[in-house]
Order: sequence, then C-alpha cells, then structure tokens
Amino acid sequence: MRNIVFLSIPALREKDLSKLPALQKILAPKGSVATLTPSFPCVTCPVQANLTTGALPREHGIVANGLWRPEDKKVEMWTFTNESVETSQLWDLIYHHPDAPHSAVWFPLQAVECSAEFVCTHKPIHHPDGREELWCYTRYPEMYRELLGEFGHFPLMNYWGPMANIKSANWVLDTAAWLARREEPQFFYIYLAYPDYAPQRFGVDSPQVDTMLSELNNLLESLIQRFSEAYDREITWFIAGEYAMTNVDHTLFPNRLLREAGLLRVREGDAQKPTPIRSVARDYDVFEGELPDMDESAAFALCDHQFAHVFVPDHDPATIQRVVDLFEGREGVDEVLVGDGIARYGLEHARTGDVVLVSTPNSWMQYYWWLEDSKAPPFAHRVDIHQKPGYDPCEQFIDPQTHSIPLDATLVRASHGAPARDSSQKTIFLTSHAEFLPCGEIRDTDVFHLIMNSTRY
Repeated sequence: MRNIVFLSIPALREKDLSKLPALQKILAPKGSVATLTPSFPCVTCPVQANLTTGALPREHGIVANGLWRPEDKKVEMWTFTNESVETSQLWDLIYHHPDAPHSAVWFPLQAVECSAEFVCTHKPIHHPDGREELWCYTRYPEMYRELLGEFGHFPLMNYWGPMANIKSANWVLDTAAWLARREEPQFFYIYLAYPDYAPQRFGVDSPQVDTMLSELNNLLESLIQRFSEAYDREITWFIAGEYAMTNVDHTLFPNRLLREAGLLRVREGDAQKPTPIRSVARDYDVFEGELPDMDESAAFALCDHQFAHVFVPDHDPATIQRVVDLFEGREGVDEVLVGDGIARYGLEHARTGDVVLVSTPNSWMQYYWWLEDSKAPPFAHRVDIHQKPGYDPCEQFIDPQTHSIPLDATLVRASHGAPARDSSQKTIFLTSHAEFLPCGEIRDTDVFHLIMNSTRY
C-alpha cells in the first residue's frame, strides 16, 4: 500500500493557493487540483463524515455538529463519538488491505473510539464539581502520557474561543510528526482547524486572513519536510478544503421566533430557589436566567452556522406546518425543507429535524431564545460549547471590560453551512499524484473513493 497523508483544512479557496507555496510544492511536478463542492450541510462534522465514508448523512447519520437525542429531548454538541458514524470509514476498510497497513487519525471530529491503530484528539475531563482538566483521547491511554511528557498538554484554550491561535495547530502537527517518525502509519488523516477562525472574526478577505495563510504555510512547510524525512517511501498527499466561507451581514434567531409563536416555552430561574426543569442540553434543579422547558415546548431549533434543525418532538403535522409557515419568506431564510426537500439533500435520517431551515449566503443562525439580554443564562457569556445547544461563534470575541462573551451577533463576519451553489461557497481538493484525480470538479463524497482507489499500486 502507498504511504498516504490526508489533510483536512477548512475554508481553503482556490485563490489561497498563491499564498500557500507549501501546497504548490505538493502539486509540482505531478500533482493536480480540483474544485471541491461540499454537500449540505457544509459544516465540520457532516463534511468530515462525507469525506471519510463516501456517503451522505442519510447513510452515515451525521446531520450537524450536534445531535438531537429524541428519547430525552436533549441536544449533544460536539461530544458524540465515532460510534455515531453509521457507515464504514477509510481506516475501517484500509484495515482489511492485504498489506495489513496501520492508520492514524489525528484530531478530526468524531475521532473518539474510532478503529484506527493510532488516534489522538482533544477530550478534556469534566469533573462533577464543574472543573475541566486538560486531556486528549488516544486509543492507548499511555500514548497521551508520552505526548504530554514531550510536548505538554494540548493547548485547548488556544484551539477555540477568544484565545484561539497558532499554538494549537503547532501542537497537532508536532505530535503528528512525532508519530510519523515513530510508527510510519501508511494512512494518516490530520484535521487542521486553525484556518476556521480568522474569516469568522474578520471577514473572508481581511488582512488577518492573509496573516493566517502565511502562518499556515509555515506550518505546512514544516509538516511536509518532517513527514518526508520520517517515511522511507514516497508519500501520496491528499488535501481537502472541507468548505468555504461567505461574509455575513444578517443573523436569524429561530428559537426567538418559535418562542414568539408560542411553540417554544421557557422558564426563568433565579439561582436561589429550586426550579426543576427538563431543558434542552441538560436538566436543572437550580438555574439562572431563561431556559427552554422541553416538557412544555412544541418545537426547538438546533442552530448550526447557516442552517437549523427544527425538532417537533411529537411530529405533529399541524405543528410542523406552523413551523414552515413561520419561516417561509423571512429575511435570511433561503429554503424551508420538509419531506422531499430534506431528501433532496440526502438528509432523510432519524436524527434530522422535522423541518430544516437554510440560510441565504449572507446570513447565519444563532441559538438564542431570550428576548432580553438580562434574561440570558450565565453560560451564554462563557466559552461553553457543550452546554449551549447550538454553535456560538460569538465565543471567539471577548469583552475586555467584562471579560465575558458578548451577546452581539453582529460581531460575526463570516459563516458557512448553506448549500454550495456559487463558486465562492466551494473549496479545493489537491493531490500530489494527478492520476488519482481524473476530473477538475468533485464532491466531498468522491474523496473517499479517490483515496481508496489510490491504496493499491
């Protein structure tokens, strides 16, 4: 089997190649590049599942960055394991190659408990008293202890939120190069999240994006050099840009609209007296601010970048139609999907909402349900990606006076997730060996097949 390194780097555009000479070295002398169209929803977890299974959400079941648990009316954000992927992935099939190759999976979402021989991804330990301890999941726990001894803890504080920077990406690539030298896995999949942040903070063509690309190029130069030194045979490189971002100037608040329509019910707590509630992320005995009451609510929206799943727990047709009527024609809403509309995007799965809302390219969807900021729960002001039942890009900003996350959605400059219809919403795919890329435009689901076809001479 060939030595294959597959890099997953979000938000790459064809125009960025001129600023990434490291990737141009991979293309020369016999490489090739193609336009990559991500499948809707164009966000991290579904796209990574598309890339690694060759299937759409209807088959692999990853319909968003969060999953709705209908049995207890809860949203789980980011923490679901590889067991949630319902079809075989690249490393599952490579395992059966006659050469018995080894695979490594480094930091993609849903990596926990995957079947690759070598796995590493961030997984802090959450203690009952609310403390969080830095840690990473590795398939063999002693591996993280070795990494910890040589590189220190994975700098989670620099991976996401207002302190996100190049340090986390350096740790990912340093440890990947360490494993390459030590084990030489024939298939190595690495997710590099770092390019995701600057566009959302500053806009897709901001000077800060140029700075990010310069830093990314230095990272890639180092990675390519160290991997080339680690392997005793030529490497076949594959790089997928996952999705592209568009600038945004509008925000939709689906849960506020559901609340105003009487479909979402909330209760208010004062953090003093017990106020038991079955809410959407977890249950509480005592809480502060307003939370959705899932015993009383007829609908709730899981908002994820430029789309939202609206769940109607009892699947009542009349309620579903009320939701459709509520959102059709609204500013920022491009499509309201039900039934055949959901199937058209390959999203017909038990985890999919009864209604799926799709943003226009200039808009995104925020999870907020409170109508007054004074009624927001405390976690809204924190970097708290697991307690919030929706993606919150406002976590990338911090108010220097209050040292808290602002509730100002206008701070967000770019987003992604809507169907990639325009060239500005498409990304790139490149390989060091053009014979494995037979055409100039592919879909994310094609990547799986291209890589599998390359595993034999």
